[in-house]
Amino acid sequence: MTKSRSRFSYPTRAAFLGTLFAVLLAAFPLARMSAAQDATPMAGQAGITSESWGESDGEDVTLYTLTNANGMEVKITNYGGIITSVVVPDRDGNMEDVTLGFTTLDEYLEGHPYFGNITGRYANRIARGTFDIDDEKFYLALNNGPNTLHGGEKGFDKQVWAAEEVSGEGEVGVKLSRVSPDMEEGYPGNLDVDVTYTLTDNDEIRIDYHATTDEPTHVNLTNHAYWNLAGEGSGSTDNHELTLMASNYTPVDENLIPTGEIAPVAGTPFDFTTPHPIGERVRDDFDQLVLGHGYDHNFVLDRESPDDTTLMVAARVVEPESGRTLEISTTEPGIQFYSGNFLDATEVGASGKMYRQGDGFALETQHYPNSPNEPGFPSTLLEPDEEFNSTTVYAFSVS
Repeated sequence: MTKSRSRFSYPTRAAFLGTLFAVLLAAFPLARMSAAQDATPMAGQAGITSESWGESDGEDVTLYTLTNANGMEVKITNYGGIITSVVVPDRDGNMEDVTLGFTTLDEYLEGHPYFGNITGRYANRIARGTFDIDDEKFYLALNNGPNTLHGGEKGFDKQVWAAEEVSGEGEVGVKLSRVSPDMEEGYPGNLDVDVTYTLTDNDEIRIDYHATTDEPTHVNLTNHAYWNLAGEGSGSTDNHELTLMASNYTPVDENLIPTGEIAPVAGTPFDFTTPHPIGERVRDDFDQLVLGHGYDHNFVLDRESPDDTTLMVAARVVEPESGRTLEISTTEPGIQFYSGNFLDATEVGASGKMYRQGDGFALETQHYPNSPNEPGFPSTLLEPDEEFNSTTVYAFSVS
């Protein structure tokens, strides 16, 4: 028996289906637009995507992924302004995450040693958790022995920030903002803060800090990223070659509070004015290394004057095997070099490896520790008619 044929020949059917498909696409332009917005940026193009990352205290947390035209990728969450991942190439083009951190929000909520977050209102230590403003004494939470550290019990690192995506020519970013209410963690004044993270096509992460207040208060903001340019979870950073543009540093007492002295680094293990491996002298019998269990000190940047706020190169780090290089520029007067002395294998990072002592280091651009109680240090007092502005740039390359 002969089978009956369709009324349409094959070419006619194909033309009909093509027309139908075009009509359907035209009928649903919003669906096409939504799909394009949610798509991962194409290779060679900068872009930003976002995803729900859970909740903290009933507030929604989002994870943002920034990608530049070269394929560099940075992940940032609005919980604490944490940089969770920075993926950059080595000299052979191999991509690795070079900052310590976790893959889930729950791991951060369980507690961590300030991996990648914004620290504030006051980064670093304030002695005895107290300072005076206009003859009035203010008391802060003591969360680091007899001191206040990085803003107190619930500093900026544990807050959910409002977030908006920003972009410009050759760059994408996220602007985080919040109002720190009067007397939060003991600090006076309502502080209106925004912090903008920008990834550029020059393989730079730029962080711009801005704040205003309605009462005199102390402000010192930084980011507390830990770096390992060989790759997160790869082991010790002792071989990383560090240069600091600092001829002086601030020695500390047994509680890691600056003594008020500004001392020369020349002739000491603190001289990084020329490149030295981080681990080369970290175990030397030197009193400041003993007190800090390694390096945990503020270095005074070589500026023309204390009022100089030009963007200057403050530090350069080279990992010789991979060739990855990190150059840090800042408008701040100091930089805290912390060699990861208190990493104690209690945290398991994104790679599934334990973080041990020296597996990462921090270079925190900032004003000096305990400045509110040291009149000889650059002031951190912010008045209602002033603006706090600070910029730090992390530039990645290969050598």
